[in-house]
Amino acid sequence: MIEVKEVKKAREIRDFINFPLGLYKGNPYFVPPLYGDEKKMFRRNFVYSDTCDSVFFNAYREGRICGRIQGIIQRASNEKNNEKRVRFTRFDAIDDDEVAEALFGAVEKWALSKGMDTVVGPLGYSDLEREGLLVDGFDRISTFEEQYNAEYYGALIEGRGYAKEVDWVESIVKIPEGGMDPKVFKLEELLLKRHKLHYGTARNVNEFLDKYADGFFELLDKSYDKIYGTVPFTDAMKKMMIDNFKLIIDLRYVAVVLTEDEKVVALGICFPSIGEAIQKSGGRLTPGAITRILKAVKKPRVIDFGLVGVDPDYINHGIGGMMVGGIARMLKENNIDHAETNLNLETNEAIRALWKYFDSEEHKRRRCYVKKLV
Repeated sequence: MIEVKEVKKAREIRDFINFPLGLYKGNPYFVPPLYGDEKKMFRRNFVYSDTCDSVFFNAYREGRICGRIQGIIQRASNEKNNEKRVRFTRFDAIDDDEVAEALFGAVEKWALSKGMDTVVGPLGYSDLEREGLLVDGFDRISTFEEQYNAEYYGALIEGRGYAKEVDWVESIVKIPEGGMDPKVFKLEELLLKRHKLHYGTARNVNEFLDKYADGFFELLDKSYDKIYGTVPFTDAMKKMMIDNFKLIIDLRYVAVVLTEDEKVVALGICFPSIGEAIQKSGGRLTPGAITRILKAVKKPRVIDFGLVGVDPDYINHGIGGMMVGGIARMLKENNIDHAETNLNLETNEAIRALWKYFDSEEHKRRRCYVKKLV
């Protein structure tokens, strides 16, 4: 018999956070989130408390945890899209239909009690969180920004009546063996001159944030407005991102395109890949993990695409293609083996087309599911 408990007590919180760490112990493809970040969700002053309601459930069999799930009402998203949706996320379970039925049943009951009519996911508080269920690419290590899951999860979710709503694809991009096509850089130079644009510069991270933070948040809100699952940046979200940027951003992996009056019209921020660096510690920032992270950040072999945005007013002027030149230099000048694009909507042909200039491979696919309750 499965017992589902709403997570409230300290021991239940530990069970919730620790369950996937035990489930995937020794798995070479699983990359845990930072343990401290997961604990923050249970604080009253959590960054998303002003825009979201959430609930956490653990499933137990004979006193042993066998699954978990979180439900989120993203009020800003519902208001923006005129919807009554609950997002499910952090679903992890053993391969057992009874466990999945109990967990999803708990979230669906909670959704109905709150007046919601649909459950969708995996989606987190915002698109800054891990999202999408891995449905292809189980033999590839996850990036730090995205979640790994076992192949049987899809059957468990679909068995509860959920169906695909949208897919994302992820790609590996490398400099071609013979080098980039020179036309890429000629096009970049032509577009910069034609539209009177230039790349932004800064001596250090603090100067970069002082000069461009307001502009890139404005750009991201504008360029992400119609993208699936996104929500506007709140002041709390901006502060969280800036605090994180100060710790992990490296100007070698940043490209900002500006107009003559210094307006941000395109942005690409990449991060040194730290997935392997935190695997051994279960996401805890132990001295060993910190040493590995610092080493990975100083001389990365792989970089992960983080935030990429182009002003919609410039999207038809080839500015996205211009960013190919910046990414190519980023890889070559820093001796990067390859970059991971993270999530691109399968319908976003403009973004996916950029990778044709590289030696690229779509190696992972993620899915968001939906189920109508009423």
